[in-house]
Amino acid sequence: MIFRDSRYYYHVIALHGIYLIDLYYMKKNLQAIFNGISVCLFLILFYFFFFHNEKIAYVDSAKLLNGYKAMTDARGEYEKKATTWKANVDTLMVDVQNQIKKYERAAGSMSASEKQMAQELIRTKQKQLNDYQQALQQTAGEENTRLTQKVISQVNSFLERYGKKHNYKIILVANQTGNIAYASEGMDITEKVVEELNNEYSKPTK
Repeated sequence: MIFRDSRYYYHVIALHGIYLIDLYYMKKNLQAIFNGISVCLFLILFYFFFFHNEKIAYVDSAKLLNGYKAMTDARGEYEKKATTWKANVDTLMVDVQNQIKKYERAAGSMSASEKQMAQELIRTKQKQLNDYQQALQQTAGEENTRLTQKVISQVNSFLERYGKKHNYKIILVANQTGNIAYASEGMDITEKVVEELNNEYSKPTK
């Protein structure tokens, strides 16, 4: 039977594996955003080497985002949607597999026209599964970007206000691939920023 071809099963399983959504994708996107910021750090630090009396501080991007309640909520929202998406894919996949099994059980007693109709139904269901997975990949990426950018915008806006309030000349963002090899302990304001960020986030919107 053409639908018992192992290539078909491999295709379905491969598609299932490619598009399963998890939070690693979200974290990876976040890291890419902050990696871009690190490119500018060396030039900024070089500039301020000649202005060492200016008030400078930095935040650890990973600690900040992991400690920020808004990011925790965003990840939770994404995870709920990912669970729904996965359930939809599983349902469509089971439908395709059941249709194949039904065809295989009855194929021996089917006429040529009945076989053709059954095969066409399987192809239609397979296409629905493939189309949904492709659309889901785009939807997941867009949702990830939307939630990520929303949090990043909140953080950037807060850091701007925080810097002005505390008279910082500049607040740098450090990450695992950044250019800050060493800084005195007092320059790391991550904990203070996270605390104030969360206090502001927890306040009810007027």
